Amino acid sequence: MRTSSGRSAGLGIALGSAFAFGGSGVAAKPLIEAGLDPLHVVWLRVAGSALVMLPLAWRHRALVLRRPALLAGFGLLAVAGVQACYFAAISRIPVGVALLIEYLAPALVLGWVRFVQRRPVTRAAVVGVVLAAAGLACVVEVWAGLSFDALGLLLALGAACCQVGYFVLSDQGGDSDDAPDPLGVIAYGLLIGAAVLTLVTRPWGMDWSLLAGSAGMNGTQVPAALLLGWIVLIATVLAYVTGVVSVRMLSPQVAGVVACLEAVIATVLAWVLLGEHLSAPQIAGGAVVLIGAFIAQSQAPKAPSGPVAEGGRDAVRGGGHVEELSAGHPAP
Repeated sequence: MRTSSGRSAGLGIALGSAFAFGGSGVAAKPLIEAGLDPLHVVWLRVAGSALVMLPLAWRHRALVLRRPALLAGFGLLAVAGVQACYFAAISRIPVGVALLIEYLAPALVLGWVRFVQRRPVTRAAVVGVVLAAAGLACVVEVWAGLSFDALGLLLALGAACCQVGYFVLSDQGGDSDDAPDPLGVIAYGLLIGAAVLTLVTRPWGMDWSLLAGSAGMNGTQVPAALLLGWIVLIATVLAYVTGVVSVRMLSPQVAGVVACLEAVIATVLAWVLLGEHLSAPQIAGGAVVLIGAFIAQSQAPKAPSGPVAEGGRDAVRGGGHVEELSAGHPAP
């Protein structure tokens, strides 16, 4: 049974994880605007984090033979796919908008469960999805004829789809007694993601001199190396680890709800540090998206024979079955 002090500490750690994840786009966008290709920024993030997590990968090396499909799914979708789509998206649309679109992932998972797996879903999940979709319509201002870059919106939606794909993959067999350690899966996911991204991005052609210079952040010059250090150490390694710790101190559902604040944090940071101002309808729409995500994620998963909740951000971003591997997003 979790004590009151333990839950308070867990809530603090969960908030810290949301803050760390929420700051990734704010730190990455200046590097992209300084001339780095979005995929190169992704590679730097994933490869740097993989090096930091290498000792954990060695410690959990048995996972390579025990759960190869799970590790491949995490590396290809939850790491490489989500990060590549998200960073490419923020190069074209505001950080807050891209992250809010990622919160369509629970709705997409719900559609998979209902129409592909043909399993019933809870009424609360449906209400949450409808609210999230309506809020998203306000965020992208559909009445203005999609004033945002269409490709940027599709890339953000691609990030959400990658989260869904990994959730569906890793949900298979999640109730087994030999559930893998989330930290080991994170470590190997980063290694696999780094290997795949190396082949795709060919970083040897990157302009490495840009990392020795500075990048503009709403008129202020910030050392590029400092921004990269934040992305690797804070927005990736620390964010994932604290996400795991918070889930274990709280519960997947509570930690997932707290993680909804990531979109708020990212939007506020982008407003303050990047000058990306959102209109009143967009702010209201973002609030509706978060309310919908909160409602959809707040119910505990049911047994397969009953209604199925669609899971939460921890299920789709950080790992497979919500009780097996709640590791906190890819996000971005």
